Amino acid sequence: MTTTCVILDIGGVLEITPETGWVQRWEEQLELPLGTVHERMRDVWRAGSVGSISERDVHWEVASRLGLDVHQVEAFMADLWAEYLGTPNEELIAYVRGLQGRCKLGILSNSFVGARERETALYHFDELVEQIVYSHEIGIEKPDLRAFQAACASLEVGPESCLFVDDVAANVEAAQAAGMQAHLFENNIGTITRIAAHLDAGPLTSARVPLG
Repeated sequence: MTTTCVILDIGGVLEITPETGWVQRWEEQLELPLGTVHERMRDVWRAGSVGSISERDVHWEVASRLGLDVHQVEAFMADLWAEYLGTPNEELIAYVRGLQGRCKLGILSNSFVGARERETALYHFDELVEQIVYSHEIGIEKPDLRAFQAACASLEVGPESCLFVDDVAANVEAAQAAGMQAHLFENNIGTITRIAAHLDAGPLTSARVPLG
């Protein structure tokens, strides 16, 4: 069985996630200076991304720090998740689905507590790939090299056999530093072409290539 492997990011790659302006709308509604929400919530967002806070406690902190009632908190979090989850990148998802059985498939995502449940329900990424490594579940975010090591370990593959796809250059560079091949996602056609080249080269002969 081949050990060739493709690992993908979620937000900005498998999900299309443009900014919706939801934070600014809440600041206007609450008559807060621009930037106040992230300033007050920064440590909570960080804690949620590495799983050191529960969803329930996130809601409590939102209510406490922004002065929101229960219904406002629900609306605030719904807006957060709407931007976070975006819409599915149907073309790339369909292509990756067609790779099942040809190579090992995984996901490595900087995430937020509650992401697995929502993305499983909406997009069924658990049926698309063999392993999903979320930062909020391992307590480590990209570009920390340990995140890439965790993704490879979850699939029981060596980094040299893996192609990692991400839309953030720093994460692509970190993946290369971890011994993986890496591709900076800019569009579907370029990414599909790069994945195809990786699979055609095979696990032993794939050569590391520069960004893109």
